[in-house]
Amino acid sequence: MSKNSPKTIHLKDYTPTPYVIDRVDLKVELDAEETIVTSKLKLAPNPRANGTPGPLELDGEAIELKSIRLDGRSLEPRDFTAAERKLTLHAPPARPFEVEIRNLCRPKANTELSGLYLSNGIYCTQCEAEGFRRITYFLDRPDVLSRYRVRIEADRQEAPVLLANGNPIEAGEMDQGRHYAVWEDPFPKPSYLFAMVAGALGVVRDSFTTMSGRKVDLRIYVEPGKEDRCAWAMESIKAAMAWDEKAFGREYDLDIFMVVAVSMFNMGAMENKGLNVFNDKYVLASPDSATDLDYVNIEAVIAHEYFHNWTGDRITCRDWFQLCLKEGLTVFRDQEFTSDVRSRPVKRIQDVRTLRAQQFPEDAGPLAHPVRPSSYIEINNFYTATVYEKGAEVVRMLKTLLGPKDFRKAMDLYFERHDGEAATVEDFVACMSDASGRDLSQFFRWYEQAGTPEITANGQWHRGKKIYEIKLTQKLSPSPGQPEKRPQHIPIAIGLVGPNGNDMPLDVEGDALARPVLELNARSQTFRFSNIGSRPVPSINRDFSAPVKLNTNLTQKDLLFLMGQDSDAFNRWEAGQTIGKRLIVDAMAKVKARRRIAEPKGFADALKSTLGDRRLEPQFQALMLQLPSEQEVASDIARNVDPQLVHDGRDRLRQRLGVLLRQELLHCWNGIKLGEPYSPDPVSAGKRALRHAALSLIAAAEGKEGAELAMRHFTKAKNMSDEIGALGVLILLNEPQREEALKIFFERHGEDHLLLDKWFAMQAQVPHVETVARVRSLLTHKQFSWQSPNRLRALIGTFASLNPVAFNAPDGSGHRLLADVVIRLDKSNPQVAARLAASFRSYKALDGKRRRRAALALESILATKGLSRDTYEIVSRSLQ
Repeated sequence: MSKNSPKTIHLKDYTPTPYVIDRVDLKVELDAEETIVTSKLKLAPNPRANGTPGPLELDGEAIELKSIRLDGRSLEPRDFTAAERKLTLHAPPARPFEVEIRNLCRPKANTELSGLYLSNGIYCTQCEAEGFRRITYFLDRPDVLSRYRVRIEADRQEAPVLLANGNPIEAGEMDQGRHYAVWEDPFPKPSYLFAMVAGALGVVRDSFTTMSGRKVDLRIYVEPGKEDRCAWAMESIKAAMAWDEKAFGREYDLDIFMVVAVSMFNMGAMENKGLNVFNDKYVLASPDSATDLDYVNIEAVIAHEYFHNWTGDRITCRDWFQLCLKEGLTVFRDQEFTSDVRSRPVKRIQDVRTLRAQQFPEDAGPLAHPVRPSSYIEINNFYTATVYEKGAEVVRMLKTLLGPKDFRKAMDLYFERHDGEAATVEDFVACMSDASGRDLSQFFRWYEQAGTPEITANGQWHRGKKIYEIKLTQKLSPSPGQPEKRPQHIPIAIGLVGPNGNDMPLDVEGDALARPVLELNARSQTFRFSNIGSRPVPSINRDFSAPVKLNTNLTQKDLLFLMGQDSDAFNRWEAGQTIGKRLIVDAMAKVKARRRIAEPKGFADALKSTLGDRRLEPQFQALMLQLPSEQEVASDIARNVDPQLVHDGRDRLRQRLGVLLRQELLHCWNGIKLGEPYSPDPVSAGKRALRHAALSLIAAAEGKEGAELAMRHFTKAKNMSDEIGALGVLILLNEPQREEALKIFFERHGEDHLLLDKWFAMQAQVPHVETVARVRSLLTHKQFSWQSPNRLRALIGTFASLNPVAFNAPDGSGHRLLADVVIRLDKSNPQVAARLAASFRSYKALDGKRRRRAALALESILATKGLSRDTYEIVSRSLQ
């Protein structure tokens, strides 16, 4: 690394802060151009720190110091140094003292959307991870927990609503048309959980009575005129509060709980204590503006941020290396919530699809890192699928190993032991171990080692001995900074399915298995099951009990049997996915050799049986019809990938399935009836999903017929789910109805920013190399905005992550397009620029020509003068 490279921060270097801040009194005088912030900080030497505390170094960024006082005395210039990112008091007293700082920040000029900024005229804050230092000088780290009292002053006409964390305690009028509000949060919190919102906002109100009988005031604040789209979000809040009481015994603790929806936001949402700030795409919903998936996402994200009240707010992180402690754990909690209020099998499948699409490629590429990273340059870059989704899988494995009863006991112990503290992953795992009596030292490697374990499972039935044995072998490939890996402790849930379709009793070496979970903790282990009188078909890694890649010696016949008979819904789906991947790879070889693909009759027959089984949920049937994605197939191939060939092989298989299943698909299309009015409930949503999946395969078999049916579906749609479902089919077809439908959609919804995002995203998915030119042209469209993270993600994020054919165009034009966007965006919003740059994460798996073109694009980014820490880290690591 050159001397000009940004500094790397290491977990091993953590030391407690020399000072603590017990109390924070803020006065914020809002003004779009120049906001004045006055902070009074009550500090004291930290008794946990080693040695005598030295100078007091406060973080500050993009703010201007006006004055500083110590215990009421103005400091002389020789007493402090105000540098670009630090305010240093050279000789603070070795006792409790008070520092009063007056500084200026500029919300209107803040394009990074970190700290205090304007979102469509609304004052908004985003302080995670290190945004509070852009508001005022502070010890901006998560292990500094303080109690906050906040006074907000603003022009009443510009900002009639003034909100902050905690409970409202005072409000009143001031001179010159200004007014104020005072909020106090009784719970100590780190600075990243500070929040403040002010502006002209509409409000929707309700209430919730907790299990102890306390009435909580619920409020959702939105831009005026959008109040009618808040009903679903409000119901989701109440459902989440009730579920957390029942599932984890966690009751809400303030008098008021607020959600604010804004349109300019770098993330999905933020769990600030009592004042959750949301990207409005995860709040606003109505049948004519939101799809079934939007309703599910709103329900899940509302729940996720609410659940942070305990796993993130009441117990926070000691340092940013412990990010998975709050995020992985809370993702697990929101997944369990959705599983309980909707369909557990469907939710599990959807979560695994997300993991494989986003996290497995991360694990396999140059950006791989452990669930708990050991170093970083910019912490914003570690809000990744590994921390969130894989972090949740690690918690799920703990529950699998402990069992539901001991896991709940361990969670209760965690809340009791660490409430009000900044904790570590070690603290969390210690609670799991102490509550269950289990040694989890080897399991801890899941937090320390990067990469996706590959499990090879070979089974053999010994007829004469009535023994079935399975040999499990684990392999963990090298990853950046970790050339050698140690064996992990891996729970593998298992079943042996007999010829009659029923699960056989499991006796391991003559002892009944209390729970059907094998614990693999060596590189290779053999498990023997006795009293097996007939050949079973093993159902391995049921419910995806461990986030691994699984290779088995199961035959096509075995997999078809599991597709129809396995009692584990996840493994029924998984068997179909395994067959699908095998058939796609075979089709690719045939396409490359210019030969006809083999007729997938057995697979088609199994899908026919699935469609005819009325015991199955429609949503599950829809998932069974969907082949593995192009990205997942490419991930399994892992080297010298030709994305066009993957697309063509998958497309050819879809075409043949559409032909073989034509009657069944048309029956789904014509036979499923939905009543009015629209409802986002799981059954209704599942029926719509099945109709759309059927229509997609019909169109794959015969493009012109499919385009006509999809256009009819589009024009007659009475809700956004059906409209987008039809448009999603048309996007994949090179038929005139595609452009006609896009034109109609824009004319219908061009004034709705959330639907415009869908319009941009749909065009970015057209699977042809010509889409590169389409996307570049859309960057100059009158409705495109470089300031809107949602619009950028919709167009560029979708293009780079969901359109491998166009993004990886052989001439490198797709890679150059992304590089151009990243370079321009890095100057105004480095967080979003870096996340878009991460779309190059799998480029080393491409074939030689594409790989070289991608590397050139990355090098052009790295050569840019003044590159941010955020983007520098992603690009430099990608090129290593």
